[in-house]
Amino acid sequence: MRVATFTSLALAAAPAALAASKGKLGFALGTKLPDGSCKYQADYEKDFDVIAEKTGSKLVRGYAASDCNAAQQILPAAKSKGFQVVLGVWPDTEESFAADKKALLAYVPDYKDQVYAVTVGSEALYRGNFTGDELLEKINDVGKALPGTLIGFADSWNKFADGTADALINGGVKLFMANAFAYWQGDNVGGGATETYFDDIQKALGHIQELKGSLEGFEFWNGETGWPTDGGDDYDSAKAGTKNAETYYHEAV
Repeated sequence: MRVATFTSLALAAAPAALAASKGKLGFALGTKLPDGSCKYQADYEKDFDVIAEKTGSKLVRGYAASDCNAAQQILPAAKSKGFQVVLGVWPDTEESFAADKKALLAYVPDYKDQVYAVTVGSEALYRGNFTGDELLEKINDVGKALPGTLIGFADSWNKFADGTADALINGGVKLFMANAFAYWQGDNVGGGATETYFDDIQKALGHIQELKGSLEGFEFWNGETGWPTDGGDDYDSAKAGTKNAETYYHEAV
């Protein structure tokens, strides 16, 4: 089992140097610039330069391979900068699923070294868009189209812990990403947020281990975490702010 973390660039921007023994650090990237226009290869290359300089990470994650021609633009950027990418499939509609799958088939074969994995679905169980069995069918569909590629999914930690994802855990999926935001549970930085984060992740991993009987044969990641910076909204006792985001990044991530 390999443990790693993806952190949203929009939520956690403080730099850190992480020891390799603690796992891999990645960053979730959007496909658009602040003005709403689509990113091109040069834009992703700029993202990669900042990520590598500030954190040492060379791993990023996306959500929909066809959105703004993401696979077409990000993969050559990753090759030029020595990055790897977790590409995404958005299965929530037949149209988005087909478009993302088409993009993967078009670009993954030429950039296999740059593709770390593919996720099919991001919190689709949490939103109730699929049952575990239904999402497993989508994952298997993509897996058959891309043999040799690591395929998985991302969902809220509690959907792992409460059994909602059991069909996928038992169904041969090799990559699990559990999203965990102590902010959305109303725990402030310095007031239990870090402890809540780790507890949530452990509950997700513990249930997977219970079903599988070991920690072998799969990769487990924290798919998303982070904290809202200045200009964000408070949530119960959780206070938005760049200093809190920086503290959470260093203490939790």
